[in-house]
Amino acid sequence: MIAAGVLVFLAGCQGDDPRGSQEAAEEASPAQVTLAVADGSADVSPVVPLEVAVTDGKLGNVKVVDGDGAEVAGTVAASPDQEGLSVWTPDGHLSYGASYTITASATNADDKEATASSTFTTVTPTAVSTPSIVPLDGMTVGVGMPIRVYFDDPVADKAAVESHLLVTTSTPTDGVWNWMSDSEVHFRPSQYWPPNIEVTLDANLYGVDFGEGIWGEKNRSVSFSVGAKHVSIADAGTHTLTVYDGDQVVQTYPMSAGSEANPTRNGPHVVTESYRNITMDSSTFGLAVDAPGGYRSDVEYAVRISNNGEFVHGAPWSVGQQGNTNVSHGCINLSTERAAWFFDFSRPGDVVEVQNSIGPVLSAADGDIYDWAIPWDQWQAGSALK
Repeated sequence: MIAAGVLVFLAGCQGDDPRGSQEAAEEASPAQVTLAVADGSADVSPVVPLEVAVTDGKLGNVKVVDGDGAEVAGTVAASPDQEGLSVWTPDGHLSYGASYTITASATNADDKEATASSTFTTVTPTAVSTPSIVPLDGMTVGVGMPIRVYFDDPVADKAAVESHLLVTTSTPTDGVWNWMSDSEVHFRPSQYWPPNIEVTLDANLYGVDFGEGIWGEKNRSVSFSVGAKHVSIADAGTHTLTVYDGDQVVQTYPMSAGSEANPTRNGPHVVTESYRNITMDSSTFGLAVDAPGGYRSDVEYAVRISNNGEFVHGAPWSVGQQGNTNVSHGCINLSTERAAWFFDFSRPGDVVEVQNSIGPVLSAADGDIYDWAIPWDQWQAGSALK
């Protein structure tokens, strides 16, 4: 009888056990891990965001290894915009033409782990490209110097490239990029740069597809200073060069501009370089020295203002015409003493605005800096991101 009672008691205890099918139904949902780059993906940009999405769980370890199994150093950060989304970023950058495997894990509320893994291959470019940039890092330039970026090959996807050219200034400007050609893009504001500011270009082009098999080789950053505002007015009608330092006139010089046969171009010119002594030779632009109008002259204090051969320079042979007649081959002639002063005053990026010449307006035919002669609405239309 005792044994039977015990059995009845035990049976009763088992019938009162609270665990059962209800608890099993309340088990935590399994964590789900999703990788943005699918397994087996090829031709992946080496800067593509390696996104990891987790639902019903908490992200655990994220690891990336290269094709040899070596771990790639990197960090994981949660997306501020999307809950459950994180991005793994390498400490350096992934390489072109390489294989990588990303593995991520997550745990649910019951600490049960789930993992996902994806192996992908980065793109192998036909060629890589690093553009040249002017001004150079550390330079101080005048208020008229645009940022110029030169590519070795034509850029097929201009919008992709332009979107990775970031200009920041210590004083805000309304600057815009303009593609001067398929391989050259310039940046300038609507007006000259504000004086005495700092400018930085971050050309973040590594991993950017230029199009037609060409990709960016590396990132570059260039910082330069804009100095004092030097804008001179060369009036071919009054034969006068008026030199401003800021808003103050500091010199007014008699000058001689281009003759009727060789008129100086109108519009804003930008100083690019200076020569204490230079030999000017008409054969450099196709006119033989011994041909009618040809010349070869040794010149002092030459300040280049365009690539078509226009300079402000000393011309002692035309002092008698300076202030009354235009007789040069397109240059701005000054006396030697006055040219020496202007030579010392000038720096690359200073502006010489030519007015009232019988010649045409400065244009692409005259060299690489005719930027300020382009109306602002046309300049803005030259952006690939317009």
